[in-house]
Amino acid sequence: MTGTQDTSDMPTRSGERADLLASLDRHRGFLRVTAEGLTDEQAATRSTVSALTVGGLIKHVASTEQRWMAFAVGGAAAMEAEPIDWEGQFVLTEDETLAGVLDAYARVAAATDALVGTLDLDAAHPLPAAPWFEPGAVWTVRRVLLHVIAETAQHAGHADIIRETIDGHRTMG
Repeated sequence: MTGTQDTSDMPTRSGERADLLASLDRHRGFLRVTAEGLTDEQAATRSTVSALTVGGLIKHVASTEQRWMAFAVGGAAAMEAEPIDWEGQFVLTEDETLAGVLDAYARVAAATDALVGTLDLDAAHPLPAAPWFEPGAVWTVRRVLLHVIAETAQHAGHADIIRETIDGHRTMG
């Protein structure tokens, strides 16, 4: 059949999982659209008083989603298994391109989408020790997904403001 995708080996997504993934994908889409047509130089441009850039935000959101999905599977130890460059995650280095960070983000998104179909949304893990988390707090996989959605939406808004100051293009308004 031409124009159809064989979905026989894909997990069924319905109900809550479908809603969570649809919401996450919508905000991912806002972030991707915000970057459309930017050069690597523009994607690395600090266009406001903030140090944030469109490319850096995409890089950060991809890293954040990947880390939270590691947490969803294996808790704080899995999330912290790989060190994170807290400042470097927000900037494009000289050897990174917008296309490269968008490709990496697409791979992270595909892995998350596949993973969500396999997880128990009620499974829970204690959060890592950090000053921004309530001591002793425990999050379910569902709460992790809601956090990733919120983080993605917030940073898509940041990226939209940055993009508008670069060339007047607005994604969300």
